[in-house]
Amino acid sequence: MNDRIPIRAIETLDHRPLRLTPAQAGGPIHTRRFRGRFRNLRLLGAGSLMALFFGTAWLNWEGRQAVLWDLAERNFHIFGATFWPQDFILLSALLIICAFGLFAVTVFAGRVWCGYACPQSVWTWLFMWAERVTEGDRGQRLKLDAAPWSFQKLGRRTARHALWLAISLVTAVTFVGYFTPIHALIADLARLQLDGSTAFWVLFFTAATYLNAGWLREKVCRDMCPYSRFQSVMFDRDTLTIAYDAARGEPRGARRKDSDARAQGLGDCIDCTLCVQVCPTGIDIRDGLQLECIGCAACIDACDEVMDKLGYARGLVRYGSERELAGGRTRWLRPRLLGYVAALAVMIGAFAWALADRPLVSLDVTRDRGLFRENAAGQIENVYSLKIINKSQLPQRYRLALRGADGLALQGPDELALAGGEIRDLAVSVVQLSEPAPRSTRTLYFEVAATGAAEQRAVTDSTFIAPPR
Repeated sequence: MNDRIPIRAIETLDHRPLRLTPAQAGGPIHTRRFRGRFRNLRLLGAGSLMALFFGTAWLNWEGRQAVLWDLAERNFHIFGATFWPQDFILLSALLIICAFGLFAVTVFAGRVWCGYACPQSVWTWLFMWAERVTEGDRGQRLKLDAAPWSFQKLGRRTARHALWLAISLVTAVTFVGYFTPIHALIADLARLQLDGSTAFWVLFFTAATYLNAGWLREKVCRDMCPYSRFQSVMFDRDTLTIAYDAARGEPRGARRKDSDARAQGLGDCIDCTLCVQVCPTGIDIRDGLQLECIGCAACIDACDEVMDKLGYARGLVRYGSERELAGGRTRWLRPRLLGYVAALAVMIGAFAWALADRPLVSLDVTRDRGLFRENAAGQIENVYSLKIINKSQLPQRYRLALRGADGLALQGPDELALAGGEIRDLAVSVVQLSEPAPRSTRTLYFEVAATGAAEQRAVTDSTFIAPPR
């Protein structure tokens, strides 16, 4: 009996040679120079964010740095507002709001955050610009990679890495300048007199920027960022993503500009691969939606430029939904998107209310670890440690009082003055004036209120211990 499996030749429908994308080949990705409306939009957004990042650190407000996370004083200044560790719940709320905002944007238009505003993408484009300045456009860089080492190649590579390191150092100094006053930081850096911890963080963030934006690049977006992994969970058939219109573009192939592509049985795609050459992650958008796609729309700009030259309609590669590409109409208002927007609106409203209602004075009360004592007058006395924080940036006078403590009296200063942002530790005692209560413990309330400012008021409860009757 013959057990051999017969072999049959299978004829494929696509006779094009296999072409690996830069991402599949595994080598360095060299992007091509291009122009277009989405590139201009990205430059505008990235430029505004970088101007905000590099410029805000140098702004002054009422004699101090406008935005400063003062680790030594344990407070955070944002222009006219000062936040303390007790206000970190607001920071948590703000991060949750940002997360829901990202979810809503992703449901609507995919990874536009990654393509237009993510620091990893913004700095990667900046480093690619540095490559282009020092080594030329894509073709020149490919030739330089293949060329043997020479003084010219060494000089160009040295210039590229020097520019990378300069950008990384400026980025690191600016970032550390939000935690250490940047004017003093620059002066110490110029004199090479940075303290050990500051020097460590400057070097750390310089190395991190140089490594992430210069060497890792698309690997961060593809392998390290969790967003690329769970983004598909938030996509639906109406999410706008960058997509190739295969029904219009296939079959692809080269042709003369004045030829009739339809008569040759060709679609609008001329297989020029410019969409691949401009992609910062090195993928071919014609292979469909991929997790490496960061939504930067570089392929749209490159394809539109080719379509304009050929006299074809734009949009062979475009922002489109799965439903639209299948011949339907995109549903803009849908339950998932409306749910995210509604949740986001509620959270923003609650955050604004909490921010406006934030007390500008803080009071912490700690009772002495002893039970009670008897003072010289024969009265039962409890001792407390009070910490009062003036969260405003203006000097204030405060009145200290007891509330709901009949038969008890506060011993110690009942008025005090605090400078803006000052923290005062105060020891006070509470004595029992009346007969002992039936219970050994009772609740009392300490209140501190700014004189002439009713909204600056804080109340904290504690306990008073006395021998039972």
